[in-house]
Amino acid sequence: MDKEHVKGAVDSAVGKTKEAVGHAVGSKKLVIEGKVDQAKGASHNVAGNVKDAVTGNPDDLQRAGSDLGFPARFIHWATTG
Repeated sequence: MDKEHVKGAVDSAVGKTKEAVGHAVGSKKLVIEGKVDQAKGASHNVAGNVKDAVTGNPDDLQRAGSDLGFPARFIHWATTG
């Protein structure tokens, strides 16, 4: 797990906590902040997957392609040459 994946996991956990607390206390601001943090965490995970793909493992390339929305057919073609 590289730095981007760690940042993603932390942001996602913080976001889920903020969202839950926001719902519990009735704070729309906290709920929104929580959702923003979760989105930030997801973007860090995608960045980590892309970095992994660039380093050469075909499985990582497939995961990064899926995260970016490429069709499975294209990913298979790109990883098999």
